[in-house]
Amino acid sequence: MIDFMKKLSQQLNKPNAVIVISAHWEESLPTITGNESPSLFYDYYGFPDRAYELKYPAPGNPKLAERVKKILEERGIVSKIDKERGFDHGLFIPLKMMYPNADIPMIQISLINGLDPSPFAGKSIRFARY
Repeated sequence: MIDFMKKLSQQLNKPNAVIVISAHWEESLPTITGNESPSLFYDYYGFPDRAYELKYPAPGNPKLAERVKKILEERGIVSKIDKERGFDHGLFIPLKMMYPNADIPMIQISLINGLDPSPFAGKSIRFARY
């Protein structure tokens, strides 16, 4: 898997930004990271100390967070922006392998508590090139 992730970025055009929907973060509403310089949120336990010393200083993108919030709300999905939360390992582990320079702006979006997709049935969301 590590080899695959490292090679994947060579097969893709380098993105202007990355949006990660995190399987490791649940909120009552879809919540979007909105910090310009997010910290890392080590949301795992029981690993060697070096696992908690990983760094991935990718920039956040508050402007993109606002844009995503607006697009969601235009489709009837109420969301919020969290300017305090850092990136969890669902973002920084794979992207550290793909883009180790941490030079691409990123945001994360939470899942909704309970993981019930029914409020979104039939709703399609497309993002134009950013």
